[in-house]
Amino acid sequence: MHTAVLLFGSNIRPEENLRCALDELCNCCTLQRISSTWETLPIGSPGAPNFLNLAAEMQTDLDAETMKTQLLRPLESRMGRVRTADKNAPRTLDIDIIVFDGLVVDEALWQRAFIALPVAELLPNLPHPETGERLSDFAQRILPSSGAQRRPQIHICP
Repeated sequence: MHTAVLLFGSNIRPEENLRCALDELCNCCTLQRISSTWETLPIGSPGAPNFLNLAAEMQTDLDAETMKTQLLRPLESRMGRVRTADKNAPRTLDIDIIVFDGLVVDEALWQRAFIALPVAELLPNLPHPETGERLSDFAQRILPSSGAQRRPQIHICP
């Protein structure tokens, strides 16, 4: 059994899309914990709607690559995600594997508030690979300048 921390984001009908995606993943993975929902500013798309982001820790029998290609990308597509050359375009759903079996697989964790804030709730003691700074300390340090705000929790599967 593997443990994955996933980051979910949406700025097109975000409450609906995040809830549906989490509910669907609960049918094939075991949800361990979920972070608060964070409203964050869009990057690189002035005027686009704000995003809602959250992190979820899930257990799965799938390895990271299989999870990404056979579970997460197809789910994004079913929910209306269209990938374009503009990586910052509004989207119905984006799901990324951030940590897999304790290893950080997306280094943007240490660069982007929309990732760090929700993941820090699940893995507060995760150390930065070079400085040793705890993820929760990093998240608290960048929160004031991030424009991010905690929002009401998205209710999902029991």
